[in-house]
Amino acid sequence: MIEKQQGIAWFTICRPTRRNAIDYTVMEELHEAIELAEQDDEVKVLVITGAGEDAFCAGGDLQVFHKLKTKEEAYAMLAKMGNILYRLLTLPKPTVALINGTAVGGGCELATACDFRFARAGARLGFVQANLAITTGWGGATMLFEKMAYDKALHLLLQAQTITAEEAERIGFVHRTFHHSLREQCEKEMSGYTNKSTHVLRAYKEAAIRRWKTEEFRRRFFAEIEQCAHLWESEEHEQAVQSFLAKRNK
Repeated sequence: MIEKQQGIAWFTICRPTRRNAIDYTVMEELHEAIELAEQDDEVKVLVITGAGEDAFCAGGDLQVFHKLKTKEEAYAMLAKMGNILYRLLTLPKPTVALINGTAVGGGCELATACDFRFARAGARLGFVQANLAITTGWGGATMLFEKMAYDKALHLLLQAQTITAEEAERIGFVHRTFHHSLREQCEKEMSGYTNKSTHVLRAYKEAAIRRWKTEEFRRRFFAEIEQCAHLWESEEHEQAVQSFLAKRNK
């Protein structure tokens, strides 16, 4: 769902019964939100959040994507979302992930693509992909190493556990934690941006993203996606997903 208000375009993932997991429809809707933010001069900031109070985004929807078995099938899906997150990363306007609840797996990759990450106090976040015998598959690791200290980023990826929003703030992944009124608090934080000229905001953001609009960065970004596709078709990944689904369905 996309709405505009006071210079902010709000994109909400509206799949609360699936913990706002991403499927192909969400991909298309996110692509549309990014295009709107890029082309509409009235939009000064893009904020991405999830519906409800439980989850920001539970990553890719396993019920949909577990049907993909070969590395070629996996790569088609991974590269589709990777291209969307690359566009989000290089959007020439400020972007915010408003993490209203749990963010795991690809949900953390989506948040990483944004400039700022604000989270509800107590929310749990984690790059848990390694527990499913795969790596980040949407460019998340490549982006994370650009935005955090190397040792802290590597620890998050290798440990593959969830941490609280407060701990994520201490290590620099989350920029602000809010105890209540997330949307109002986000609007307040962004008010110093939305009262500025769109052209000024765009100019500063374009200066920032030049380092990511290079052939070398794109090569690293999509090499990560290709590596994940290779691991996707492994027996180890198949067994890990089956075990996860069995535990969840008990």
